[in-house]
Amino acid sequence: MNKKIAISGASGFVGRSVGRFLAETGYQTISLVRKNRANFGRTIISKDLAEKNLSRQLGGFLAFLHFIGTGRQTAEHDYETVNVGLTRNAISLCKRAGIRKIVYLSGLGVDKKSNLGYFISKFKAEQEIIRSGLDYTIFRPSYIMGRGDPLSKMLSDQIAAGSVVVPGSGKYRLQPILVHDVAQVVAKSIHGKHFSRKIIDLVGPQTVTYDRFVRDLVGKAKIRHVEFEQAYHEALVSRDSQFGVDDLSILVGDYVGSHRRLANISKMTFTGYREMLKACSLS
Repeated sequence: MNKKIAISGASGFVGRSVGRFLAETGYQTISLVRKNRANFGRTIISKDLAEKNLSRQLGGFLAFLHFIGTGRQTAEHDYETVNVGLTRNAISLCKRAGIRKIVYLSGLGVDKKSNLGYFISKFKAEQEIIRSGLDYTIFRPSYIMGRGDPLSKMLSDQIAAGSVVVPGSGKYRLQPILVHDVAQVVAKSIHGKHFSRKIIDLVGPQTVTYDRFVRDLVGKAKIRHVEFEQAYHEALVSRDSQFGVDDLSILVGDYVGSHRRLANISKMTFTGYREMLKACSLS
């Protein structure tokens, strides 16, 4: 059985975790990164997935896991260039290399009616994949948690700064999912026919408010609520803000998905909420 897998964005939190899991379970992996070699399999440095020699090195691979993305814009790394443009390059690379399957991480809440720049770029990337003719699985994840995950790191930085900030009421919901479960689901999606040509919410078994989640995760650390308008203004004007503008919009968007559908397709039993908290970096 062909077990050769290419992973873009393999130096990121999810890419590292999925890549290590695949390598440990017998897959041959090639990691495509801009810098910082992956600590599993073979690594190839690629600026934009468009180098001519890549297709030769990935010829005949089973699947391409496209995990590159950005949730914050800069003048050099805007949503259109990274989230849409690099997805087009990934599709082109798959076709040149004869890779028939692409697995993509989009975002929970992505919809064609969205007016949020991040979601618009993710929706456009999804459409590029759907129209490509490739077999695909598109996952729309909630917050993916585990030791060293971005959300836990942000909360840890806030603790170090003196207090954890909860914008607004904190009553908006999330469905965090453990990264080890994500790795297993992604592995199943590579071969599983039930995953073929589907868009699937990648969400955990429990829905929880952000306020409750923060209190459960940070323990006795000081927590302070700030008016959403204040948090949004700080995100606009301060480089030191822990939140980006779109980070806040996504957070308070109250996006939830169907865990039951994910469980039915994957035939998995997922890590419970309390066990997931223990696996995070603040445990």
